[in-house]
Amino acid sequence: MCFAEYGLEGLVSAKCDIYSFGIMMMEVFTRTNPNSEMFGENLSLKSWVANSMPDGLANVIDANLLKESDEYFVEKLSCIASIMKVALGCTMESPRERSNIQDVLVALKKIKLQYISALHSRTT
Repeated sequence: MCFAEYGLEGLVSAKCDIYSFGIMMMEVFTRTNPNSEMFGENLSLKSWVANSMPDGLANVIDANLLKESDEYFVEKLSCIASIMKVALGCTMESPRERSNIQDVLVALKKIKLQYISALHSRTT
């Protein structure tokens, strides 16, 4: 998407950086390249993740990060789902609709605290 914005406006913007950050988060958690052969005209990394939300997310997350047999599976999946929601907010089609970096940072810190709290409450 940002390539089109760059082509139309000739400028790289913070909103383009936010879009790229969202795609990078999806790449990290799915371990899938947005240029993968599995994606074509009707499917992209972004739509693949979006379509998996919320019930199919475990099927697209990198198996090295999350397995159903993992201790704290539910807590981990909830955390990753929250992160993917943030990533999708970063990759809205319209630059005006995309999250700003301050909101992204606040959301990610909140997710981290909720995850730590959930783990702590299970061990006490």
